[in-house]
Amino acid sequence: MAKTGHVPTNHRAILLAIFIAFGFLFGYDIGVISGILIMPDFIRRFGQVSSDGTYYLSSSRQSIITSLLSAGGSLAQAFTTDSMGRRGSILLWSAIFTIGVAVQTATTYSIVQITIGRFVAGLGVGALSAIVPLYNGETAPKSIRGMMLVLYQLQIIVGIFLSYIIDLATHTIANSASWRIPVGLQMLWGLILLSGIFFLPESPRHLLGMHRDEQARAVIAELNSVPIDSEVVAAHFVELAEAIKAENEGGKATWAECFSTRNALWKRTGNGMMLQFIQQLNGQNFYYYYGDTFFQSAGTQLSPYVIQTILGAVSVVGTVPALILIETWGRRRSLLTGAIWEAICAIIAGLVGHYTLAPTGTPAADLTQRNKNGGNTLIAFAVLHVFGFSMFWGPTPWVYLGESFPLRVRAKCIALGSATNWIWNFLLSFFAPRIAARIGPLILLIFFGMLVFGYVYVYFAIPETKGLSLEEVDEMYRAGVKPWKSSTWKPSQKHQYPTERAKEVHSKAEEMA
Repeated sequence: MAKTGHVPTNHRAILLAIFIAFGFLFGYDIGVISGILIMPDFIRRFGQVSSDGTYYLSSSRQSIITSLLSAGGSLAQAFTTDSMGRRGSILLWSAIFTIGVAVQTATTYSIVQITIGRFVAGLGVGALSAIVPLYNGETAPKSIRGMMLVLYQLQIIVGIFLSYIIDLATHTIANSASWRIPVGLQMLWGLILLSGIFFLPESPRHLLGMHRDEQARAVIAELNSVPIDSEVVAAHFVELAEAIKAENEGGKATWAECFSTRNALWKRTGNGMMLQFIQQLNGQNFYYYYGDTFFQSAGTQLSPYVIQTILGAVSVVGTVPALILIETWGRRRSLLTGAIWEAICAIIAGLVGHYTLAPTGTPAADLTQRNKNGGNTLIAFAVLHVFGFSMFWGPTPWVYLGESFPLRVRAKCIALGSATNWIWNFLLSFFAPRIAARIGPLILLIFFGMLVFGYVYVYFAIPETKGLSLEEVDEMYRAGVKPWKSSTWKPSQKHQYPTERAKEVHSKAEEMA
């Protein structure tokens, strides 16, 4: 007999999510390399010698070093998350990441060795970037799931910001410590994550999928801070068990099923991948690459390290409101608002930059007042663009990715979305500098067009998932609810309960929650 009277709390779930969203490990890895590539000792060790005897890193070598091939890791994790479990998979890929960092740190002059280290670490980063939203989506209570997934994005941004600060602090060191310290610190982050995994529970949805019912009940009780014989546990268990039973009737899932017409999976997978694609082409990364040029055009003498740190701080501040907006405004409204906000910033910055900035390399003494005013305007809208991205399009696609798929294909679908993000991240970093070298700030008009497309796509294709359990999201897609009407849709819940008693138990648990 299930006991009543225990009010579920989210304290345990929040603590678990804060730890597992140790996302600044990924953010730090993304951010640290940009500063290292321009450190003199690093260039001397891994660069080439020019005709005048100076060292330089060619664009091809920079591409080799920076291309983590993280997309491969995000796809590979799909083969481990189901067989080893979410917890075991996090343990494996954290270890792989840490090994890759150790290889990089131990490198002396070999471009091959540091590339191998980057490759191995990249596999780990890519895998973890897909597993963490998966794990958080399956363990966080639905009332705070969006906030927990935004917390993951916040920690990524904090990691990028931290890497900029450490690069700023060490870049003046005259020896290899200038880059070994920032790189080597990643081993500390990896080891912390590795050690903490042993204290984390497995996903209750995965446990039920593996027929480990009693362990699933124990985890549900732990995440809600109630006794195992509480009605809250009974209600959640019945809800998950029935949904998983219905999902698994079709046998073992394949990659092709991610694009099947069953339960509108093709639409859900396509939405997850498209949001990641649009996110990478929002234009915010361009400011990180060319922020120093913009600042110098305004007449400042700030170093690239200081400029990166400023933009990183703006990103951190911008992500904090998203923790609240994701559950108050919802997913659709956040994406739609962000698309308008960033599109306005992109078109103003692009046109002002094109018509008022001085040519790249113009001495500060030769800048006219028009050049400086144009530079100041562009800087202001660059900061607003980065702020808007951090508040809306930075976290929301990851939230959507973590809560849109049924259990049987969830790992594979999230892997495809995460891989899309990494592939376009690489393509953007590879081609954007070349495009900008030809058309300058007008490249921002490309991002403006993508943001307009993003607004239209979200309006017609992305449903609202705020406040729904993962099983209710599944029901909404099966019901064929129009995205622009989804914010008012209510789940029937009838398919989740085989008996009236089960439904009654769930209703009581909802009242207690």
